Amino acid sequence: MYFAHEDLMRCRFALSPLWEAFAAAHTLLEPDRQGYHLPWVRRARLPEGADLETFRLLVPRPGYVPDFLTPAPEGPLTSVADQLAGVRATPAARVEAELRQCLLDPRRRLPSEAVDPLLRDPAATRDALADLLGAFWDHLVRPHWPRIRALLDADIAERVRVLAEGGLERLMAGLDSRLRWDGSALAVRGPTAPDELHLEGRGLVLIPSVFVWPELILVSDEPWQPTLVYPARGVGALWSPEGPRPPEALAGALGRTRATLLLALAEPDTTTGLAARLGMSPGSVSGHLTALRAVGLLESWRAGRRVLYARTPLGTALTGGG
Repeated sequence: MYFAHEDLMRCRFALSPLWEAFAAAHTLLEPDRQGYHLPWVRRARLPEGADLETFRLLVPRPGYVPDFLTPAPEGPLTSVADQLAGVRATPAARVEAELRQCLLDPRRRLPSEAVDPLLRDPAATRDALADLLGAFWDHLVRPHWPRIRALLDADIAERVRVLAEGGLERLMAGLDSRLRWDGSALAVRGPTAPDELHLEGRGLVLIPSVFVWPELILVSDEPWQPTLVYPARGVGALWSPEGPRPPEALAGALGRTRATLLLALAEPDTTTGLAARLGMSPGSVSGHLTALRAVGLLESWRAGRRVLYARTPLGTALTGGG
């Protein structure tokens, strides 16, 4: 993936609620994507009457997944309603072209009785798929969105900090081990990566995701803005019902709640994120974080409208590095 000067100026981070809805349904259908999400899988319930057979057809392995189903957010605060409206506004000709690329792949040898109904009226298929994605959001993601959103916010804030301190090379190197940056080009290893892609002034959207693991997804076909979806930091602890139990000595020195918060900050996080993870009120978490920061165990910094907390070297030493 080759960057011109203007592409470097047009790289941005975004959150995509619609992507999470799409990828959550995909995760439910494929056991090899469920490793980090087993507590969620046990509780997740797909909407009654959901057309999963059609959805399965649109997530081939290997093969092309229609990009109109997950358009890149236009801004950092794009809602799922905005994204679903964007899906419904996709021109029927674009929908048909992408459906054909997905469904008529000769490697798949799909029967005509499965394919023809979807291609007969692309606009109707588009609208039905938008409804299905909306149902995935309501049933699979929306109940957990505060927790998921907090983790994604924390990921972006930490990446922005890395960018400010180490530049684009350090940022790209830390996003995923399958990425290699040489100063003008980004090598992406993965099944969705094209052999060669010139951004040509379109820039690149970087989207962290909790449900993309273990994949790394690059959307590169026009007319969509090039988008890289990568696994967010901290997904392994996303569904933990509570924080790690602090050692008695640490709990005795700091108090059990503050010791638990200190242990939970193995990765930088926000007040909201910690509250969602630990089942505490944001106000209570905020007070304890302020106290820990006052005695030099935590540091904090602002990234946009979010405040991130992280252990200081002293705080890490007290936890034993855990």
